[in-house]
Parts: sequence; structure tokens; C-alpha cells
Amino acid sequence: MQFTGSHILSINQFEQQDVEYLFKVADAMQPYAQREKRTRVLDGAILGNLFFEPSTRTRVSFGCAFNLLGGHVRETTDIKTSSISKGESLYDTARVISGYSDVIAMRHPVAGSVEEFSRASRVPVINAGDGPSEHPSQALLDLYTIRKELGIQEPVASLRIAMVGDLKHGRTVHSLSKLLCLYRNIHFTLVSPRELCMPAEIVDYLRSKGHSVVETDNMQTGLNNNDTVYLTRIQEERFSNQSEADLYRGRFRLNQEIYTAHCKPNTVIMHPLPRDSRAEANELDNDLNQHPSLAIFRQTDNGVLIRMALFALTLGVAEEVHKHVEAVSWFTAKRFRNPPPIPT
Repeated sequence: MQFTGSHILSINQFEQQDVEYLFKVADAMQPYAQREKRTRVLDGAILGNLFFEPSTRTRVSFGCAFNLLGGHVRETTDIKTSSISKGESLYDTARVISGYSDVIAMRHPVAGSVEEFSRASRVPVINAGDGPSEHPSQALLDLYTIRKELGIQEPVASLRIAMVGDLKHGRTVHSLSKLLCLYRNIHFTLVSPRELCMPAEIVDYLRSKGHSVVETDNMQTGLNNNDTVYLTRIQEERFSNQSEADLYRGRFRLNQEIYTAHCKPNTVIMHPLPRDSRAEANELDNDLNQHPSLAIFRQTDNGVLIRMALFALTLGVAEEVHKHVEAVSWFTAKRFRNPPPIPT
């Protein structure tokens, strides 16, 4: 893959060597993400952060990643505040915003919309989630997290992963499944209500690549003998009405008791967040907040590293980052090495 100047729209663009190179660049971003050093490699560059669907982690981490490389961020956070609400086309929006920006991160509720936007853009566009379709940067940070949590230095192989929840609408599990297909001998256990199962075309693709796939609506059985359990919430915004989503809310919950009874010791617990902590949902219980295998907040930290790497690569400055280093006088990184406990 030629990163420089390229759009990042789908996991289908990547080969295994591209992912491994990206991870090495992400590793090199660690001192900047932890504010031990400061780089100004993107001084003067502008990120257009276009989020036409609600977001906290993805939007803020894209902005944070760009700032940490020395760049500036301009945001639009709602279709209602943009001229799209006045009938402007994605083509016109892309032509305008790409004239103001050096790179664009975009989220949109409609599948395929980010690709449509990219065709008119004059600068690289990174897909930050397009409806139920894909979320490539999330998949990359998820695999990066899996490797770090399991202490894997080489490309993953023979990984056993359970994906649990709304697999029909969950773009994170769609992209992660495709990404894992670049590796060898992956065993997928797909746990969901039958009505919310992984799309058949993705399941067929996994099997065509020689991977093992088990589909079940029994969570206890599905949790057995995995290296990683990846939970997702019910994607209520993809349903036609609230009452339909409520039929499935709270069906699959993980708490300390269930984890102890059905998971291997040290099984990594992941979730793309937000987790739905309302009593009727609570798919990932607060009683796991202090569990050492709960990786969800380390997962979000890794998102900054991956997005820094994506910016550095697409803008062609990955080899220049360390040439623009400054000391950080205002920050003591060790303040954050022992964070306060998470309330239970």
C-alpha cells in the first residue's frame, strides 16, 4: 500500500505488511502520546474533522492525535450545523472542505458516504465510520491492543476471539473481522441473537480465507476457550424504532461472575465503547472495572497512537517526526502512571 496521499476508507486496502509497518510507526509515537516529548512535524497543517454522527472517543482522539503531531484541528460535529442541512451535496462539501484542510477525518451515518466524499476531495480522507459498514482505524487499534495485551511481538496466528452482541450493525466487528483475515488460523466465535448475527457475506469471507467460524446465540458456550472477548452494544441508532432495539437490549451481559465461570483466566476483555451502562443494558458490568484483563481504556489510549501513525503516513512525515522534537516543560508524565481507581 502507498500510504502517502492515500485515502483510508476500508480494511480491504491493507495487506499484512502494511499493518505491521503501521504498528511500528504507532510504537514510535508513544513518547509523544504520553507527552514525554513534543513534535512539531505537522506545524501549520490543518485537520478537517467532519463528524456527522455522534462520537466522543473517535472524534476527540483524531483531534488529539493531530494536535500531538503539531497540527491544528477544525471541527464540524453535526449535519444540522453544516450546509448539508441546506441541501449541499457531499461533492460540493468535499471540494470546499478539502480546500481548507490538509487531511480530513469523516464520520457519516450512511454506508458508502465517506468513499463518495473522498472522490471529490483534494486531500486524503480517513473513514471514521460510515453507518453500519466499516471503521478501519478502530479495527487497527483493536488488533494493536490485542497484540499488546497478549504480549505478541510477531504477526498474530491461531488467535481465538469471541465477538458478542449486535454483530449485524456493528461496524467495528465488521472491520476487525476483515483485518484478522490477513493473518493465519483465526478462530472466530460469533455470539449474537439470531436476528443480529454477523452478515453472511462476512462469515463466508472468513471461511473462504481458511478461518474457523462458530455462530451461536448461547453466550456461556461462546465465551469458552478464547484469548479475547470483544463485546459490542446494541446499535440502537440503526433500528427503525426504539422498541425494536429494546427487544435485544441486555440479552448478553458480561460481569465478574460470568467471566470467572466461563472465560479462561486472563482472557482479554475488549469493547469499542461506548458501553451502555443503563440498567436495562449493562453489557459490560462495572464490577469488572478493576479487573486486570479489562483492556477497554488501554484500547482507547491505543487509538491515539494508531491515528497519529495514520496521519504521519498519509501525510508522508513518518520518517520526519523525530526531527522536530522539543522538550515538554509543563508536563510530568509520571503523574498519570498510577491513575486513581475507577469507581465501582
